[in-house]
Amino acid sequence: MSASGSKSLPSVGFLTVQEFADLGLIGGYLILNAVGRPLEFHCTAPVRANRAQEILYGPTLAPYVYGEQIAQTLIAKSKSRPMFVCTDVEPVLSAREFVSVPIVFLTDADDRISRANRLDAAHSTIPAPVSRKLNQFQLVNHSAAVRHEHARDIEQVAELWQPHAEAMDLHEPFSRLREAVEEAQRGAAR
Repeated sequence: MSASGSKSLPSVGFLTVQEFADLGLIGGYLILNAVGRPLEFHCTAPVRANRAQEILYGPTLAPYVYGEQIAQTLIAKSKSRPMFVCTDVEPVLSAREFVSVPIVFLTDADDRISRANRLDAAHSTIPAPVSRKLNQFQLVNHSAAVRHEHARDIEQVAELWQPHAEAMDLHEPFSRLREAVEEAQRGAAR
C-alpha cells in the first residue's frame, strides 16, 4: 500500500514481528506521516527457523531472525525514508547494524502488548534474545531505548520528533499494524 500526497510531511516507521503458531514469524512495517496517515505498509512472508539454525545460532537466533532477516528486509523494501523507526520488539534493534535510519525500542509501549509480541522462550523454538545493554531515554512522553552502540541516535531522534510530538501517539500505530498483518495473512490464506 502506498499513499501519495502526504509525502511532504516527515514520516515515522513502525515495525513489529508477530508469532503465528501455525505459520511462524511475520514482520509488519507501517510508515506514517507525522500526523498519522499511512504512506506505506509491507509485511513479510512467514519465517520459521529450522532446527539446524536453532542449534547453530543459539542465543543469537532471535536478533538474527527479527533484525537481519525480517526488519532489515522490510526497511530496505520501503520507498519512504522515515525520520526513525519505532519497534515494540527488542530483537528488531539488531537491524540497526544494517540500516541507516535510527531504530527505537518503545519500552513503555503498553507493556502487556509489548510482552505478548515478544518471543516466549517457554513456548517457542527460538530462544529469548541475548541480553544487551540498552541506552534508555525519554522521547517526549515515551520511554524508549536504543542499543548502546547507537547511543548517538538518541539526540537525533529526540530533535527530529520534538516538533511533531503533539500530533501523534507513538504507541497507537502498533495496534493498526498488528491488525493489518493479521488481515494480510487472512487474505493470503483465502
